[in-house]
Amino acid sequence: MPPQSQPERAAVALTEADEQHAVLTFAGVLDAHALPELEELLSERRLRQAGTWVWDMSGLQRVDFACAYALLRAATRAPETVPVTVRGARRAVQRTLRHAGLDTVVSIVA
Repeated sequence: MPPQSQPERAAVALTEADEQHAVLTFAGVLDAHALPELEELLSERRLRQAGTWVWDMSGLQRVDFACAYALLRAATRAPETVPVTVRGARRAVQRTLRHAGLDTVVSIVA
């Protein structure tokens, strides 16, 4: 029997950041193992200073509730004027984000 392939570990990176906007790019599987890295990145000074946030989830295979709630905390603690857009999330990822309540505070687009 061939060995089962392990899911790709999450890669979360702040790929663009200036005073106008910031882009977080997600790939792989975002689970409890990635939570400390995710929370550290979400508190990044450059992210907090941006006027808009885009979370590019086109490369994200799966997200667990712990990470979805971390994203929810970041979106609700952001300055009031910061709109957050989730872009390119797969249906399963969108479903988890909605179950966590993220759709009430961010825009989820295809």
